[in-house]
Amino acid sequence: MAADAIDTQAAHAAGVERLRSSYRAIPANATVRLAKPTSNLFRTRAASTAKGLDTSGLTGVIAVDADARTADVAGMCTYEDLVAATLPYGLSPLVVPQLKTITLGGAVTGLGIESASFRNGLPHESVLELDILTGTGELVTASRDNHSDLFRAFPNSYGTLGYSVRLKIELEPVKPFVALKHLRFHSLTDLVAEMDRIIETGGHGGVPVDYLDGVVFSADESYLCLGVRTSTPGPVSDYTGQDIYYRSIQHDDGEKHDRLTISDYLWRWDTDWFWCSRAFGAQHPVIRRLWPRRLRRSSFYWKLIGYDQRFDIADRLEKRAGRPPLERVVQDIEVPLGRTAEFVDWFLENVPIEPIWLCPLRLRDEAGWPLYPIAPHQTYVNIGFWSSVPVGPEEGHTNRLIERKVSELDGHKSLYSDAYYSHEEFDQLYGGENYKTVKKAYDPDSRLLDLYAKAVQRK
Repeated sequence: MAADAIDTQAAHAAGVERLRSSYRAIPANATVRLAKPTSNLFRTRAASTAKGLDTSGLTGVIAVDADARTADVAGMCTYEDLVAATLPYGLSPLVVPQLKTITLGGAVTGLGIESASFRNGLPHESVLELDILTGTGELVTASRDNHSDLFRAFPNSYGTLGYSVRLKIELEPVKPFVALKHLRFHSLTDLVAEMDRIIETGGHGGVPVDYLDGVVFSADESYLCLGVRTSTPGPVSDYTGQDIYYRSIQHDDGEKHDRLTISDYLWRWDTDWFWCSRAFGAQHPVIRRLWPRRLRRSSFYWKLIGYDQRFDIADRLEKRAGRPPLERVVQDIEVPLGRTAEFVDWFLENVPIEPIWLCPLRLRDEAGWPLYPIAPHQTYVNIGFWSSVPVGPEEGHTNRLIERKVSELDGHKSLYSDAYYSHEEFDQLYGGENYKTVKKAYDPDSRLLDLYAKAVQRK
C-alpha cells in the first residue's frame, strides 16, 4: 500500500476516534447533534447551545479504486471534493447533486437527485456499504447483507438513526465533455411525453442520452435538457462568469446545442444556485461584473440566506414597502410521470413562482427504501421550486396546499425544508412502524432526535 494511502487511512481513523470521543463527552441526558457549521437544509430549528459531534476529521476521500470503480469516502466529504478526486481517473459518482457543498453522507441520509437519476436512481442506491455511528455510540457497518434493516432505513432518516462515518460507493466512467441539446416545448403534455420516450428508449434521435432534466418557465415555455458524454474536443461554454446557465437554455423554437466540460456540467447549477442568485441581484449585469467570481457559488448565497433569517431582512423590506411578510416555499417533490403535467399546471395557477426544475428518476433497487417509499419500476419526476410568496391565512398556507396536492397525486416530498404534516400523515408517508422498529434497535435511549420532531416540529 502506498504511503499516501496509509496516511489517508490513518487520518480517517483518527477522525473516527475524535467523533467517538465527542459522542462520549455529550451528557447522557442530552440530545446528540452534529457540530456542523454549514448546512443545505432550509427548515429552521430550535437553537441549541449543546456541544455536538466533532466531524472535523471526516471530510475527505479515503481511497479511489479505479479498477473496481469504487470510492471509500468520509461521511462529511463534499461532492466538490469527491468529484475532484474521481474525475482524474475518468470516473464520477453515479449521481452528483447540484450543489458543491452537499456532502455524500448528507445526500444519502437526506436524499439527493440529479440529471443521471433517470438511469442511476438516487445517491443512496450506489452505496455498497457504510459505517454508521448509531444512537448508542456503536459503529456499525451496514450493507444490503449486513444490518440490512438499518441500511434500508437510513436514506431519508436525516441523522435520526445515526451518522455515516464512511461510505463505499460505486463510480461510473465519464468523458471530458458533455454535449447538450435543449428542446423547447409549448405544451407540458408534449414535454412529459417526450421525457417518457427518452427514458423508455434511453436515447433521442438514435443517440443515447446520459443526462436528462428540464426547466419550466411558463405553461407554454418549457425545456428538456439532454446531455451526452463525449471525448470530441472543441469549444465549450463558460457559465461561471457573466453568462448564466439557465438563461442559455431559452430559445424561440426547436432545439439549441451547447457544450461544457464534464466538471462545468456537473456544477452548472451551482454558480447561480439554479436561478436563486437573482434574489441577491447577482444576475443584474452591473452587479454581476462587480461580484467576485469566487463568491458566485451556492455556499455564499446560503450565507446570505442565513443573514436574512437571522435579521428578518426580507420581511422588514416588505413591511417598509407596505407589503405583507413572506412565506418561504422551498421544496422538492416527486410525483409519478403521468401526473407531472397535472401538478405543474396546478402549481402555475396557484403559486406565483417560476422557473420550476424537472428531474426524472427511477429507482435502481427493486427492494425499495421504506422511509421514502416510492415504487420501483415506475418513473417519477422531481419538481423543484425555491422562492417565497405572500403569507396566507395560516402558517405555512401555501406549503400546506402543496403537501395536499402532492399526496392527492400519489407523490412524496423531500424533508430538507419546511413540512406541516400531522403525525399520522407523516407516519403513513415516511416509514411509520418500520422507522420505529429500526429506531428502537439502533437508538433505544433516543439519544438522537425523532424524524417527525426534526422534520416537522423543527427541533
